[in-house]
Amino acid sequence: MEEEQLKALASQLRQPHGSKGAEMGDLMNESNGNMTRQTINSLDIQDGEELLELGHGNCAHLSYILDRSKAMYYGLEISELMHTEAKQINKGFIEKNRAFFFMYDGIEIPFGENYFDKVFTVNTLYFWDEPEKMLNSIYKVLKPGGVFSIGFAQKSFMGQLPFTKFGFTLYDTDEAEALVAKTEFKILKTETQVERIKGKIGGLIDREFTILTLIK
Repeated sequence: MEEEQLKALASQLRQPHGSKGAEMGDLMNESNGNMTRQTINSLDIQDGEELLELGHGNCAHLSYILDRSKAMYYGLEISELMHTEAKQINKGFIEKNRAFFFMYDGIEIPFGENYFDKVFTVNTLYFWDEPEKMLNSIYKVLKPGGVFSIGFAQKSFMGQLPFTKFGFTLYDTDEAEALVAKTEFKILKTETQVERIKGKIGGLIDREFTILTLIK
């Protein structure tokens, strides 16, 4: 791929938009499916809990959560297209007042203190412009004892992809844990797995990813 094509791909991965945005949402949902499910599993979601996801994409994975628990789901997106797609796909859950979708600026979480029992995010860490501020915003909206899980692909894998030099900040486990150490979060568990996925530019590739589970 030419450099301009790689830049365009990186831009779509950060914030799906335009005529190719919905296609990118579907691709991300497919390629991130296992990582998303494993991150959700790390939360041990219970009936009645308030759950927040940052950067949900088209949120085709929502049934995995709400068919297995009587939790309440809230989603935040910076992509207007993904916000719209998620509401269309999950219209049934919205009508039952079990899912709520909102736009935000990618930094400030637009909820009050001690609001959520659990928070999670998958493959957004690379795009946080102010990562320490983001973590502090999440800490604020979590209830005492609340849990936050971050799913991210390892730097050793991401660094091999040609588009990640355009606007991605990559992390290995030590770097992610060092970032957390700047905040009041405590690390509950760090788990790393390897999975085989379809690459963004074709073919099957092995991806090493980590789930960092934190507690307030």
